[in-house]
Amino acid sequence: MNLKRTERGLISDWWWTIDRWLLVSSLLLMLFGITLSFAASPAVAERIGLDPYHFVIRQIVFMVPAVIALVAVSFLSPRQVRRFSAILFFVTLIMMVLVLFVGMEIKGSRRWLHIFGFSIQPSEYMKPAFVVMAAWLFSEHMKKPEIPGNIFAIVLFLLVSALLVGQPDLGQTMLVAATFGVLFFLSGLGWALITGLGVLSVGAAVAAYLSFDHVQSRINRFLTGEGDNYQVMQAMQAIQHGGWFGVGPGEGIVKRSLPDSHADFVFSVAAEEFGAVFCLLLLAVFTVVVVRGLWLAFRERDEFTRLATCGLVTIFGLQSVINIGVNLQLLPAKGMTLPFVSSGGSSLIATAIAMGMVLALTRHRPEKRAGLEFNLSSAPTGAFTPAV
Repeated sequence: MNLKRTERGLISDWWWTIDRWLLVSSLLLMLFGITLSFAASPAVAERIGLDPYHFVIRQIVFMVPAVIALVAVSFLSPRQVRRFSAILFFVTLIMMVLVLFVGMEIKGSRRWLHIFGFSIQPSEYMKPAFVVMAAWLFSEHMKKPEIPGNIFAIVLFLLVSALLVGQPDLGQTMLVAATFGVLFFLSGLGWALITGLGVLSVGAAVAAYLSFDHVQSRINRFLTGEGDNYQVMQAMQAIQHGGWFGVGPGEGIVKRSLPDSHADFVFSVAAEEFGAVFCLLLLAVFTVVVVRGLWLAFRERDEFTRLATCGLVTIFGLQSVINIGVNLQLLPAKGMTLPFVSSGGSSLIATAIAMGMVLALTRHRPEKRAGLEFNLSSAPTGAFTPAV
C-alpha cells in the first residue's frame, strides 16, 4: 500500500494509525485457519457424506465477511465502538432468548438459530459486545462513583450467564465469567466485592458439577482417565505422531478418526501434519495478539478504552488457552473453537468483529496516550496524528 505519511484522508489516516502488528497477526491466523481446514476437514466431510472440500469452501466463504468486518469495525472511534456494541449486545440478547424456544437442538443443547438458510450462534457475537458494555459501565463508575455502573455490569453478567446456562453452554459461561472477573479486578473495585465474586464463581462451578451430568462426566474422565476419552486420546496420539516437524500436509493418519478434527481439535491436526515447530509458531502469533493488545491497552489514559481492550484481548487469549489445553489434555474436554483457526462461520466472524474493536480502540491517538507528547516529527513508526 503506497500511502505517504503526510497524506490526509480516511484510508491514509487509518493506515498510519492502525496497529499493524495486530492487523497482520489476525490476518495470518485466518490464513492458518484455511491451511488447516485443507488438512483437517476433508476426512470429516467424507465421513458424514459431504463433498471433501465442503468445510474448506465454507471457511473461505466466511473469511470474506470476516475480513470485511474486521477492517470496517477498525475504522470506528471508541465512542462508535461503544454504540455499536450496545446495539449488537441487545440484538444478540434477544436472539439468545429466542434460541431457548426455537433454536436447533444439537447434542442436547440449543445454541443455534436458523435464519435465511444460515445457522447463527448468537452467543459468539454476544461475547465481544458484552465485554465492551461491561467495560463502559465499570469505567463510568470509576469516573463518577455515584453512578452505579458496577451494579449494572453485574446485572448484565448475571443475565448473560443465565441465558448461557439455559442453553446449556457452561464452557462459554465460564469464559465470560473469567473475563468479567478480570474486568472487575482492573476496574479497581474493593477486595470484598472481588472475594464475593470469587466465592460465587466457586459455588457456581460446584453447582454445575452437581447439576449437569455431562459436566460431571467430563471432569471425572479428566481426573481419573477412565470412561469415554476417545477424542482426547486420539488428539494426544495425533500430537505425538507428528513429532517436531510433522508427517507432511495431507499425510496425517490419526486425524481421520477425530470426529471434530476441523473444529475443536484442529490444533492436534496441525501438530500431526506440520509438527511441534509449526504449533510453536502458531502459539507465537496468538501470544503477539494478546501481549501487544495488553501493552497498547495499558498505555491508554481513557478508562473505557483500557478496560475494553483488556477485556477483548483476555477473552481471545483465554479461549485460545482453553482450546489448546483440551488438545494437550491439560483441561477437561470442552467444545470451544480456536479463534480464527477452527472451522465455523459464527466463531470466525464474531472473532473478527472483536479484533476489529481492538484495532479501533488501539489506533494511535497521541493526545490520549498517558504522559506522552507526540507530533509528526517525533512520532514512532506507524504513529500519525490524523486531522481533526
